[in-house]
Amino acid sequence: MQGQQTTVFSAVLGSLQYGYSLGVINAPQKVIEQHYGRSLGWTEKQEVHPSVVMYWSLSVSIFSIGGVVSSFLVGFVGDLRGRVKGMLMVNVLAVIAGLLMVLAKMWKPHVMVIAGRCVMGFYCGLSSGLVPMYIGEIAPMAYRGSLGTLHQLAIVTGILLSQVLGLEFLLGNDYYWPLLLGLSGAPAVLQSLLLPLCPESPRYLYIKRGMVEEAKNSLRRLKGEYDPSADLEEMRREKEEVEKEAQVSIAVLVRSSLYRQQLFVALMMHLSQQLSGINAIFYYSTAIFEKAGVTQPVYATIGVGVLNTVFTMVSVALVDRAGRRTLTLIGLGGMCICAVAMTVGLVYLRVYSWMSYVSMSAIFLFVCFFEIGPGPIPWFIVAELFSQGPRPAAIALAGCTNWTSNFIIGMTFPYIEALCGSYVFILFAVLLFGFTVFTYLRVPETKGKTFEEIAAVFKKGRKQTPGTRKTGTGTGTGTGTSTELEQLKSDSQA
Repeated sequence: MQGQQTTVFSAVLGSLQYGYSLGVINAPQKVIEQHYGRSLGWTEKQEVHPSVVMYWSLSVSIFSIGGVVSSFLVGFVGDLRGRVKGMLMVNVLAVIAGLLMVLAKMWKPHVMVIAGRCVMGFYCGLSSGLVPMYIGEIAPMAYRGSLGTLHQLAIVTGILLSQVLGLEFLLGNDYYWPLLLGLSGAPAVLQSLLLPLCPESPRYLYIKRGMVEEAKNSLRRLKGEYDPSADLEEMRREKEEVEKEAQVSIAVLVRSSLYRQQLFVALMMHLSQQLSGINAIFYYSTAIFEKAGVTQPVYATIGVGVLNTVFTMVSVALVDRAGRRTLTLIGLGGMCICAVAMTVGLVYLRVYSWMSYVSMSAIFLFVCFFEIGPGPIPWFIVAELFSQGPRPAAIALAGCTNWTSNFIIGMTFPYIEALCGSYVFILFAVLLFGFTVFTYLRVPETKGKTFEEIAAVFKKGRKQTPGTRKTGTGTGTGTGTSTELEQLKSDSQA
């Protein structure tokens, strides 16, 4: 287990970097905008340069655009040279991005920051897929949920770290802000030193490459000296299933009805994470804290970041006991109630001053419920829902869905808030209610199940057409599942 802990720590440094990059841009906004303005010929005596707002919006949103594009390449990079070498290769992007931002004052700051954020987003799109894929493949069944949740824990730790370092008396000031942004590439340097010491995914070696002895050695490096026969037997069975499935590309995965239910569940869980309104809460929390009379709302926002981290730790402790489905239901249902409470607090804020505390409490509880289930679970459950063949393509599609919905919320929320005013969170409450019902009806429990058993749950739920022959039965017309597998192979070869 010691080897696994070290390996997982090395892997989630990429997730820490992702979280830091998400949060670092907010605190020094006014300082950076002033530098943008001066670079564009604006002086403080004049009105704000009209291009500053555009360049700032692009600095924030280009990160998500880079992630959307690169998320499609997760499967290709992961399969090219392996999961570990894949993570090592993409670290070059993070270092380049960090250098572009740390040197922002040496040329045009707006160009340097936008370029750096774009490259960093491209890196994070790859990292946010490769890290859960690797952890999901090396984690033993009993700890698969806990280790998978560490991806989200590293993300929220990175966000909190960026919020603290972004305080004005630390790095969020006129002099040090390039260093604050450039530090987003620092975890890549540490990870590049540690990853060569980590074993490659045994599942990748055995199932993808057919390297049985190397897979044995990898298992022993992860778990110490033990008899790997049981693990190898499980991989052998999965390999047989993969050989029936052939190689599954994104196009084949989307077209095939064989994986439709799993894919629908995976995409809906990622949509529930981003369309829950969690990012809108972070965008709007400072204004709510200001209305509540908090003189330093930035510290209240850091308090939200602390809660983020603490309750992700709670999820780490509970996910392999309570189960993925249960925690997701509790999280989504609790967030729905909090969104309603938030709306009530905002609507009656001018009538009753104490309603500000209702809004504040709703924010804190909203974040707590998010990190119990909807925050961490979608990242690793995709690796549990799919076998080795379609897994990289599924993770790529889920990542693209996550990044795209993140971008949509980030770009549209200010306009939705202007249109709906204090009732803006009713929209999220309705969405959360829908996601809660979907989870209750369609999402299976994956706790303690092998990849084969999880796949069998969806096979049972798939309606058999007339004349369909189930695998292992004696009679049938030879259509249905068997034909579908043959069709899937021919599609893949084409």
